Formats: sequence, C-alpha cells, structure tokens
Amino acid sequence: MGSTAISFIVLACVVGSALVGLSLRRVLPEHHLNDASLGVVKLATGLIATLSALVLGLLISSAKGSFDRVSNELVEIAAKVVALDRVLADYGPDTGEIRAALKRDFAAKVELIASGDRGQLATFGTRESLGALERLQLQLWRLKPGDEAQQGLRARAVQIAAELASTRSLVMLQQDGSIPMPLLSVLVLWLIIIFASFGLCAPHNSTAVGALLVCALCASGAIFLILEMDQPLEGWIRIPVAPLRAAVAQLGL
Repeated sequence: MGSTAISFIVLACVVGSALVGLSLRRVLPEHHLNDASLGVVKLATGLIATLSALVLGLLISSAKGSFDRVSNELVEIAAKVVALDRVLADYGPDTGEIRAALKRDFAAKVELIASGDRGQLATFGTRESLGALERLQLQLWRLKPGDEAQQGLRARAVQIAAELASTRSLVMLQQDGSIPMPLLSVLVLWLIIIFASFGLCAPHNSTAVGALLVCALCASGAIFLILEMDQPLEGWIRIPVAPLRAAVAQLGL
C-alpha cells in the first residue's frame, strides 16, 4: 500500500475518532463531564501525546537519515563511475568499448531511478541488472597491461569496480525502507486515542471542529512524510537525480 493511501487512512481514523469523542460528549452523563473528570482525561491525553511526540520525532529522524544515506550513496556511486571512466581513459584506447558500455549502462540506471516507478525499480536488483556490473569487472580483468603504468591503472580500475558493487548492494538493501510498521501502527493508535480525547473535551462549535480537522491533517501529513522519505527512490519525495545526470554528462570525455 502506498504512502498516500496510508496517510488518507490515518486521516480518516483520527477524524473519525474526534467525531466519536464529540458524540460521546453529547450522550455521557453530566457528572462524567465535570472539571475533575475532564482534568483526568486531559492529564492522560498529555502523557500519550508526549509519548507520541517522542515516537514521531524518532520516526522522522530515522526516515530522514535513511533518505540522506541513500542519497549520499547514489552520489558516491556517481563519483566512482566518473573516477573509473577517468582511469580507463588514462589507460589508453584499449578501454574505449568498456567506457562506452559503462556510460550506456549507468545512464540507463539513472533514468530508471528518475522514473520513480515501483515496477521498474524492482528490476534494480535482478540478476540481469547486476550482470552489467559483473561483465564490467570481467572486462577489466581481461585487459592486458603493456607496462607498469597500465598495470597500476588496471588494478585501480578493478578496485573502483569492486567498491561500486559494494555501494550498489547497500542501496539495494535500503530501497524498501527501514521504518518498522508495528511501531508506526502503535503511533497511529495513540493518535486515535488523543483525537478521541480532544473531541470529548471540545465544545460543539465550528471553530473547535475546524481546529481538530487541521490537527488531523497535520498528523496524517507527518505520517505521509515519514513513509515518503523512508522510500527515497519512489513516490512524491524522491532523491534528486541532477548529480547523477551530471555524472553521465562527464562520461566518455
């Protein structure tokens, strides 16, 4: 289920709980709504709200960290691809075919990432997709250095290719997100309880209802941001591909 759908479900749940609280205020006996009773409700709600704020901050921090980590790893991959291309250029004309294949395969991966399509991104870690990098490594090993300089350049190229494979594996392992859904579910449950309490304590007027609706929108918006940043390669909030395309433009020069 996508982040947009989940956010709308959360919005419906918290708005519904607020309406339930407003309805309960009309049917509960008067002694359940005196200052002492509502004071206890407010204290309990404050405790749950504090816990919710802590968990919400933790989830936002985790999602932002995951987003930045994948972004940095992709930029690192782009930098290593450019460095590999420069090493191959220094090696000599024997690497012309390898450099052309490197640019073609990297440009294809950049466009795949730029698409943000879940179906296409699913092919990012397939055996066929990984085969291009394996073929590159095999071609590098097949190079026949003519002197010590070319031997050193080939060793450097092989090292960069190995680092590329390692970094790409890290990106693949993190593209599906790291937010524990049980923790997110508990947070949503706490929000439902909080908004039910808000409805119970709120007066019956349009100002109070409007305030509850705005708060519900903000809460569901926070859940939306968490889910979007936790999947940085797809959705509305995606990693910018401008640095990757800039790297493609430098290949083969």
